[in-house]
Amino acid sequence: MAAEDLELAARFRAALETAVKTGDREAVLELVAPDVEWVTPQATLQGVDELRTWRVWGSSAEAFDFEFAEGDWVDHGDGRLDCEVKQVYRVKETGELAYERVRRVEVNVRDGKITRYELRFTG
Repeated sequence: MAAEDLELAARFRAALETAVKTGDREAVLELVAPDVEWVTPQATLQGVDELRTWRVWGSSAEAFDFEFAEGDWVDHGDGRLDCEVKQVYRVKETGELAYERVRRVEVNVRDGKITRYELRFTG
C-alpha cells in the first residue's frame, strides 16, 4: 500500500502545481475523496463541493511565473505522507524575483484518494 500511496501523492502534487500555474483544478478534484478536509492558512474546507467553489488557489497566474523545488515524500505509515515544497514567484512581465515561500504539504490517503490535505508555511 505504501508504494500506491506514494504514487498517488506524487500525482496529486503534480496536479496541484498545474492548478497553481493554470487555474485548472479538475486533475486535483479527481484525486480527492468526496469528503476531503482541505486545510490552508487561509481556510479550512470540508468536502469536494466547497473545494470546487473556493476562489483562492494560490497567487495570480496572470501576474506571476512559478518555479517549484520539491522534496521527497516521507511516508509516516497509515496513509500519512508529507513533503517540503519551495515555491519561487517571479513577476511575469520582467522575470524578477517577487518572493519565495517554503511550505510543508501533508496528505492522508485512504482507498486510493486524498482524504486530507494540509498546507503550512514553514519559511
